[in-house]
Amino acid sequence: MKNTMGMILTGGKNDRLKELAELRSSTAVPVGGKYRVIDFVLSNMVNSGITNIGVLTQYSFRSLMDHLGSGKEWDLDRRNEGLFIFPPYLAGEHSGWYQGSADAMYHNITFLKRSFEEYIVVAQGNCVYKMLFDDMLNYHIDKKADITIAYRDMRDFPVEELSYMGVMKMDDNGRVVDFKEKHSNPESTICSMGIYILKRELLIDLLEECNSLGKYDFVKDVIINKLNTLQIYGYRFDGYWRNLNTINAYYRMNMEMLNPEIRRQLFEENGKVYTKVKDEPPAKYNEEAEVTNSIVADGCIVEGTVSNSVLFRGVTIKKNAVVDNCIIMQGSVIEEDVKIESLIIDKNVNLSKGINLKGMSKFPIMIEKNAKI
Repeated sequence: MKNTMGMILTGGKNDRLKELAELRSSTAVPVGGKYRVIDFVLSNMVNSGITNIGVLTQYSFRSLMDHLGSGKEWDLDRRNEGLFIFPPYLAGEHSGWYQGSADAMYHNITFLKRSFEEYIVVAQGNCVYKMLFDDMLNYHIDKKADITIAYRDMRDFPVEELSYMGVMKMDDNGRVVDFKEKHSNPESTICSMGIYILKRELLIDLLEECNSLGKYDFVKDVIINKLNTLQIYGYRFDGYWRNLNTINAYYRMNMEMLNPEIRRQLFEENGKVYTKVKDEPPAKYNEEAEVTNSIVADGCIVEGTVSNSVLFRGVTIKKNAVVDNCIIMQGSVIEEDVKIESLIIDKNVNLSKGINLKGMSKFPIMIEKNAKI
């Protein structure tokens, strides 16, 4: 896909993620022991041969920019092409904050105009999935489509989460005939994955038209508005896909990574998932440690009991502590005799000796970064 470039949208603040996205972009939220959410879409593009990629940042982007750096881990630190990060900026009377996805792309339209690729993949950065874009591009070309949207049957999602998605309807030929964005009463489980393929020059024309009309949102003001005038097709994807739109979705996604089949789909098929490399020693277990069905990252020290949990780098589980169905992020310390179940613990948290906390799988307890309890 040397004739294709990529653009990743990171979106604004997501209050449904609570403390997880209070001080970081939702695309920079840690997942799976050592990754960030944006690693998946970025790796998908690199594994598809896309080497000219722009990342449009918006809310609390410092940690995201620190994670991406020069793009070295994705082999994108290049003299030509590579990884480009576009934070909002002040210009004249404008506040600098993007007012929507189309507005974000329009403010960086120079990047599009200076690129030379014929096609572009535009994708949301807050989703976890493994996908090569080659087949989708071939489908787009075969259909002579103006825009192709990846979609999936989301029947494995809770009904309440479908209202945060775009629900699609196609005719027998695959052309999109109806699209409702974040509808309070979704009529089906066929939903957009937030991945679009179109020609770069067409995107430039659509963004300039949007701006001239004072419109800002790519889905509402381009996709939905152009259903009758552009050839917009849907491309079906049947693999694992989760988006980070609620705290419950985040918890469920990490727990699903304990499933060997899902780990195979995410980490073994269609190339590697690349991430920022940290120089940590291997995890250490003492004689009393008991660990079952868990992801334990480098630098962890485990002296207690851990089951069905995800431990990020440098987590310490001390003697007689019992951890079950929990997500514990980098640098947190679980002291002796602590018993916890169904918790999400952010970075550098310390749970004091003897604490007993129990959440539920549908309502996990969230403990914010740097808390001392």
